[in-house]
Amino acid sequence: MTRSFTKDIIKLSVLSLAIATASQSLAQDQATEVTLDDSTVVYEADFFQQYSPVSVNDMIDRIPGIGLALNRRGGGNGRGLGNGEGEILINGQRITGKSNEGRSQLSRISADQVDYIQIIRGTSEEMDIRGGGQVVNVVLLDVQSRQSISAELNTDRYRDGTLDPGAKLSVSGQRGDLNYLFHVEAEPRYNNRWAKEVSRDAFGNLSETRNEESIRDQTDYKTSFNLGYQLEKSMVQFNGLYGGDCAPEEKERFISDYDNGVAENFQERELIERCRENWEIGGDYEYAFDNNSKFRVLFIVNSGAWDSTRERFDVFADSEAKDLFIYNEGRDQERIVRTSYTWDPIANHGFEIGVERAQTIRDGDLRLGLAGSGTASPIHGGLVPVSIDNADSTVEEIRYENFAVHNWEISSRMSLESSLIYETSTITQTGDVRNERDFDFVRPKFDYRFDITQQLQLRATIEKNISQLSFSDFSSSADGSDDDQDTQAGNPDIAQEQSWNYNLNLEYRLPNNIGVLNSEIYYRDITDVIDRIDVSTIDNPLQSARGNIGDAERYGINLDASTRLGFLGLPSALLSVGVSTGDSSVTDPFLNTERRLRRNGRWFGRSNFRHDLTQYDMSYGFSYFNSAQDGGGLTEIDIIDIETRKGSYGLNFFVEKKAFNGVTFRFDINNANDGASCRERIRYLGATAAGIVEEVENQCNGNGVKYSLKVRQTF
Repeated sequence: MTRSFTKDIIKLSVLSLAIATASQSLAQDQATEVTLDDSTVVYEADFFQQYSPVSVNDMIDRIPGIGLALNRRGGGNGRGLGNGEGEILINGQRITGKSNEGRSQLSRISADQVDYIQIIRGTSEEMDIRGGGQVVNVVLLDVQSRQSISAELNTDRYRDGTLDPGAKLSVSGQRGDLNYLFHVEAEPRYNNRWAKEVSRDAFGNLSETRNEESIRDQTDYKTSFNLGYQLEKSMVQFNGLYGGDCAPEEKERFISDYDNGVAENFQERELIERCRENWEIGGDYEYAFDNNSKFRVLFIVNSGAWDSTRERFDVFADSEAKDLFIYNEGRDQERIVRTSYTWDPIANHGFEIGVERAQTIRDGDLRLGLAGSGTASPIHGGLVPVSIDNADSTVEEIRYENFAVHNWEISSRMSLESSLIYETSTITQTGDVRNERDFDFVRPKFDYRFDITQQLQLRATIEKNISQLSFSDFSSSADGSDDDQDTQAGNPDIAQEQSWNYNLNLEYRLPNNIGVLNSEIYYRDITDVIDRIDVSTIDNPLQSARGNIGDAERYGINLDASTRLGFLGLPSALLSVGVSTGDSSVTDPFLNTERRLRRNGRWFGRSNFRHDLTQYDMSYGFSYFNSAQDGGGLTEIDIIDIETRKGSYGLNFFVEKKAFNGVTFRFDINNANDGASCRERIRYLGATAAGIVEEVENQCNGNGVKYSLKVRQTF
């Protein structure tokens, strides 16, 4: 497998060089409204007119190499408003939000509102973004009055023939110094999934089969707004979001038990009721002083509440009997405020200092009821309550970041951004478990960029990264992935994962910006890796939870090529190919052997093709992706079982046509190859380390092919 994949890498490199050579020879024939100003690539709105775009998303889909600016690979889970990579700016300003950030706005802003789009490859104290990648800045028309209404109707067809409709409506515009965007949507999330499982004992004898079908009826509702007002020396922005949904799900499961040599058939039914709602308010204020210095204040307040009730029934010929009840509810809240002051004391040097305070809260409650002897409880679904350790919990973190940033323009072709963050935090857990811990971290970062030529740029980044903990790991939670385990244990002592991240990136932009070749090498030196650990006690059966398992390393290379296919006679066709390969190493806490990090496969490949038939106002294309299927990082070792996951390749198609009166029709085929996801689970008698196999389960599941039709228009 490794040798074969190495050959594929060589082939891709040769293909990339061929694309570069052929594209460069024809580049001078390309007439585009694109300019390269120092480290910034500018796409004027006129460049996109030939493609008849409806939204900003339609515009950036035509930019070669845009995935390099919008995607993030080989990185960690950063924290804080100041940490950002692959960010979206609108009019040079960041949308202060989590669920309502800049990327989500691209499909809501109509194309006729755009003046130009920038791909910013340099660094500057002017941008409130601290990332080692690129930034996309969408600049809207600055006029006294403009307004645009975008509407979309869509429907999805699923494997069982169900049609699930949805709709979106956006109103954006400007009135004097006021910019606004209002959006409402109902997005279909219906799901019909099948699953088949075959279990065999340690000697390979058939022990059980399971056939399951589930139907989830879900529609996500969301409404949001963005407001910006420009004063003479200051700017203020507010944005908000409210959303929610209920997603009832029903499962039917047919079980055949062969333990006695003769099939005994059983039937189970599950009802799962899930509901959630979330809201968010964010904003920022910026004031520009006469000496070109700036003061910024940003804030976010959000809340998300959810609850889930799962009930399982044994189904008989003329009756049902409930044997399982699980109720899980929680609320996540976040309040963040960040202030900073930016100034240029001397030529070619910019400084920023500031502080950020964040409060994060998670409340969780878990209840389990089983059939059996004892006193039934109405709040446990009429079943007998089962005691769960650490089931009722509130986790709160108060975190402060004091930061300083220095931006040094060493020369017209070279820049260095260095930053230092001193972070302190206190995490408190109350409820069934009481615990309080203090943390402090020093987080330096260096981002060096050198424009070797106007087309060729070298980027090097060194950064200390601290992961954001998932507070759901602190307390017990429902286990929806294993029918034999109803709940998972929590770990009040889990700590942040830390890493030193090293990146070296070389990017070559083909002449006239008709394509991009990019290579990235990365290395991660990780401590306090988060994975499954043993949390069993004398009074409990074997239990595991997420916790810190020690040190690890991760390294790899990402190769990307994106270009227009003018050298093949298709100047309006865009092909992007990429491959990522890497490895990692960590000591497993259960087997005490070296293995890859969890969910860190050996390689991943992807390809996207888009061809615009501009004379017909039509386009079509496909996307393809595949990954390693040889276990390794796809094998997950736990205290009583080992799981290895395998999935098929992915293939999607689309065709889009702009028809009468500016109405655009788009037809998508998702999962066109009807791919399935498979899993092998080896269960052990006692601990995994003992090596005594009890059962081997092989399961596959899938959603089938999904067909989508979208009708869009801008008024």
